[in-house]
Amino acid sequence: MKKLLLVVLLLASVGASAQIKPVERKRYLRPKKDENCAYVFNVTKNTDEDSEADGAVTRLAYRPYAELLAEIDALRKMNNWADSTYQRRFSTLPAGGTLVITMLRRGAQNADPAYLALSAKDKDGKVLLAQESLPAGSGRFWNRDLYTSQRTIPFVKTETPQEVSIVINDAKLKQDFMYLVKTQ
Repeated sequence: MKKLLLVVLLLASVGASAQIKPVERKRYLRPKKDENCAYVFNVTKNTDEDSEADGAVTRLAYRPYAELLAEIDALRKMNNWADSTYQRRFSTLPAGGTLVITMLRRGAQNADPAYLALSAKDKDGKVLLAQESLPAGSGRFWNRDLYTSQRTIPFVKTETPQEVSIVINDAKLKQDFMYLVKTQ
């Protein structure tokens, strides 16, 4: 009886540890420059072909502070904003820029950004940003059976321009998406 109980406990612990381990995504030999954002390099393979196979693509874009400032300056000129409107927009600009995370998933229930956790580290391994879950929400229909959801997250200001390693973990799919971002 004791042996049977021991075997059951051992199998249960092995089964529990197998559930926690993330699915390893294929990696590029050298990080590949993202076609949509000049500051982002993909470490893990994360393409449209992958979405056809497993219905999971997560894209990351980085928008530096200077780009965001130029955008609101152009909007101010184009829309004839009052100074109070410009000041309100200017005061909400994050000093380090923003990260834009776009997820494409099969099925609307899988496109909830609350399943994503984000971690950013510098070259020395110092944690710059750690977010356990993104603000919850739902996706919208995008293409065939894929749904899309997008979130913008303020990024921390780094003292000098550097490469930051970012890992986005999807708890539902148990996959890690890895990126390198060159900050401004």
